[in-house]
Amino acid sequence: MAEKIKQAVASVKGYTRKDEESATLQTDAELKRQKRIKLFTYIGIFVVFQIIVMTVFGLTVMKVKTPKVRLGEISITNLNAAASTPSFDTTFNTQIRVKNTNWGPYKFDAGTITFMYQGVPVGTVSVPKSKAGMRSNKKINVEVSLNSDALTGSSTLASELSSGVVTLTSQAKFTGKVELMLIMKKKKSATMGCTMAIDLSTKTVSSLQCK
Repeated sequence: MAEKIKQAVASVKGYTRKDEESATLQTDAELKRQKRIKLFTYIGIFVVFQIIVMTVFGLTVMKVKTPKVRLGEISITNLNAAASTPSFDTTFNTQIRVKNTNWGPYKFDAGTITFMYQGVPVGTVSVPKSKAGMRSNKKINVEVSLNSDALTGSSTLASELSSGVVTLTSQAKFTGKVELMLIMKKKKSATMGCTMAIDLSTKTVSSLQCK
């Protein structure tokens, strides 16, 4: 009888050990599963973060914008005008401003700015090739000389000279390349169109608009 009791107790202990071992195995498997879930979660978050960074980088840094060209302040050094002829000639100093908003330098070739009266050229100025640095303005000082020799018998010019204000326009186009990350180069042409009104009495530019 005592032997049977011992066997029963041993049997119960054996089942208990098996249950404990089974529970331990289940716990280990659950921990491993949770670790895998965390790992995959971290990997997913990292991938999403990288996608966001690359998207922002592509939309800002790697997006190439067209540089802008503008005329700066104009200082007239000489001006002669006669409504009876009609004719005029003038010399002034100004700045050519190339605005580059890209995350890389803009290297542009030499170009020419043409000044016109009602579409007829009255003078030009040459601009040497140069470079506008990353997110900066390149300022080039120039002296411009204009005259009305090409305007023969213009009644409109006579009228404007009599009114005391002459309106001129200017156009330019500079071709070049924007360089990004020292490996990527993209061609961009910067254009300019300005309208200026010259006050003959004060010998100043009363208005200057560029686009």
